[in-house]
Amino acid sequence: MPETTVVTARRPPVDGAPVLSVRDLCVEFDTRDGVRPVVQDVSLDVYAGRTLAVLGESGSGKSVTARSVMGLIDPPGRITAGQVLFEGKDLVRSSAEERRLISGERIAIVFQDALSALNPVFSVGEQIAELLRTRRGLGRRAAAARAVELMARVRIPAAERRAKEYPHQFSGGMRQRAMIAMALALEPTVLIADEPTTALDVTVQAQIMDLLLDLQDETGMGMILITHDLGVVAETADTLAVMYAGRVVERGKVEDVFARPGHPYTRGLLHSIPRLDQDEVSLWAIPGSPPTVLSRVAGCAFATRCDVAVDICSTSRPELAPPDSAPPTPAHPPAARASACHRREEVLHGRI
Repeated sequence: MPETTVVTARRPPVDGAPVLSVRDLCVEFDTRDGVRPVVQDVSLDVYAGRTLAVLGESGSGKSVTARSVMGLIDPPGRITAGQVLFEGKDLVRSSAEERRLISGERIAIVFQDALSALNPVFSVGEQIAELLRTRRGLGRRAAAARAVELMARVRIPAAERRAKEYPHQFSGGMRQRAMIAMALALEPTVLIADEPTTALDVTVQAQIMDLLLDLQDETGMGMILITHDLGVVAETADTLAVMYAGRVVERGKVEDVFARPGHPYTRGLLHSIPRLDQDEVSLWAIPGSPPTVLSRVAGCAFATRCDVAVDICSTSRPELAPPDSAPPTPAHPPAARASACHRREEVLHGRI
């Protein structure tokens, strides 16, 4: 594998407990062919003022994980096991009213399709103001003024005029800014950004990510960034969880994972990044396709695409564990370095 550029850490090491923890989360969906697991044993930690990137291909389970945190899994889907701990409270086992007071207020989400998320028959300013009236008890005039302030804060020019306009009158980048303003209206502790730059051009993508990071620095909120873009991860995230077929297959600090990937899937993703210092006729891609939700896999879900797979990989599922192969303990929380590979030591140290 070619040498990978080491990413520099954005911030000093984390102190204190996570503000949000996901523990052993499992989500399944009913299908015509029976019950199928979509998310399996996922554990994540989010810290104040830090960004956790959840990276994976379409269908890897990353967006379902995000929606589970928000309590947005509707039938035929359901959470079957695990915990979502926010400031010590398990949201999975909380009442609907308790969840309502936390999800959307203390934990907010920015969806990838802002046009679908915004109501087309109300102006953007009205939608932000309505949230402030119902959740904060502001009067009509105060809510409208605060909506304009929020729109200006997310760098929407001429905010007072644009607050009176409708979603279809906004560009894709401006709609995404409006969604961010709405998410920030209630001053959340954690923000989930689910593919926030999808379908935006490269310049606008950079502007949106810069905006999110600036707002994070201002507010100290923790952030979960759902993405399939390694470049975005390298530039914005502090820690990384790589998902494949509904499971976390590698996690750790971004600079550590990029410098020395501990799973063949992560290594393949990094190898597929185009390099300016190499003359390659065509782009490299991981061969094959990921398993579908309907697939039943006995061993490692990546085995059929892996160039270092051995016999045990097709019969025994590797567990997520630290590089020294020690069993998970409180000393190895979900923010610590770990990978789910039978040959993790050889991959990590570049021996295969």
